[in-house]
This record gives sequence, C-alpha cells and structure tokens, in this order.
Amino acid sequence: MTGTIEEFKQLVDTEEFLQFFNLPYDEKFVNVNRLHILKKFSQYIREIDDNSPDLSAEEKLNQYSLALQKAYEVFLESTPHEQKLFKVFNDKPKNVVTLTEITSD
Repeated sequence: MTGTIEEFKQLVDTEEFLQFFNLPYDEKFVNVNRLHILKKFSQYIREIDDNSPDLSAEEKLNQYSLALQKAYEVFLESTPHEQKLFKVFNDKPKNVVTLTEITSD
C-alpha cells in the first residue's frame, strides 16, 4: 500500500476505497451493496480509532484495509436486512400487526 492517510481522507466511493487498498472486488456486488459496505466500514473505522488512538498512520491504514475487506465479506455471507445498519431496517412499520403479536384468548 503506497497511499497516505491524507489521500485516504479524500476518498468517497466504495470503489475508490477498494482500489486505494488494492482489494479485489466484484463490481456487480458493490453496485448492490455499496452503502451497506461503507456503513459497516465506517463502524469498523470508528472502533479502530476509538480502541487504538496511538497507531501510526501506516498502521492505521493497514487496519483500515483489513476493516474494509471484513466489511465487504460481511455482505457476502449476510444480507443488509440481517445486518440492520440503517434506520429503515429497525423501524417497525405503522398500521401493521405481525403474526407474533396475534394471540388467541
């Protein structure tokens, strides 16, 4: 990896992050899961920054690379609905009664 932390901070798209870290990826898979991958990646980055504030820039980028690979792999093995990263997956629909709420008296 030859990029710097300053270059990393300029990245925006999922593909840019994957290319920056030279990680192989399936373009079709990224097109479907990009927001979820980035959301999971941002959670991992926050954990790295919170748990290891004294890492050098190079160590931090190495950890970020592993985190992005892990975030990508999460959605190879799981669905966005199972991960529930976004509010829409956690909100209960209004005016809906689920089967688990129906009981017989």
